[in-house]
Amino acid sequence: MTVLALGPQWLEPDHLISVFGLIGILAVVFAESGLLIGFFLPGDSLLFTAGLLTASHRYLTQPLWLVCLLVVVAAAAGDQAGYLFGRKLGPALFRRPDSRLFKQQNAVKAAAFFADHGPRSLVLARFVPVVRTFIPIVAGVSAMHYRTFVRFNLIGAALWGTGVILLGYFLGQVPFVTAHIELILIALVAASVVPLAVEYVRTRRRPGPAA
Repeated sequence: MTVLALGPQWLEPDHLISVFGLIGILAVVFAESGLLIGFFLPGDSLLFTAGLLTASHRYLTQPLWLVCLLVVVAAAAGDQAGYLFGRKLGPALFRRPDSRLFKQQNAVKAAAFFADHGPRSLVLARFVPVVRTFIPIVAGVSAMHYRTFVRFNLIGAALWGTGVILLGYFLGQVPFVTAHIELILIALVAASVVPLAVEYVRTRRRPGPAA
């Protein structure tokens, strides 16, 4: 399977899985789910590709159920780390200066998303790149009730982790998909950007503070 380069080679899902296998997938999922440095990682396309490769037994020879289970555990553990980091850092997160790996606007957007959706944001944000990295951290900063956090964290991890992998697994058995994998991955990346674009438009349309 040849995947069109959408960024640095080491970030291409096919290359990453061919080199690091299942361990690489779990590391990326953990980092993207709750570490500040993980927001740029290719979570959606990686899991979709993992499903494709599990179906074809290329690079991934583990059974489907085990791949899904371990990904869900890694996703939930990543959110857990993000929550604890947010509890420890507290409001200081919103005073942290911008750097190459941290943009204040990402934290602010995640806080607004959390304010709009409450605990459900832990489920919804799983399907929104960048936001899913910051939501568990914001939940920690907001001192969200821990049991509530755990419940929604597990639901979100299960729906995202198993859902995207299963999508790739079953589509990976369709000849048309395997013959046009480059276009499929481009479409997946484009679809993952749509929620961010919608949120950007909504933000731009909101009236500013009264003078």
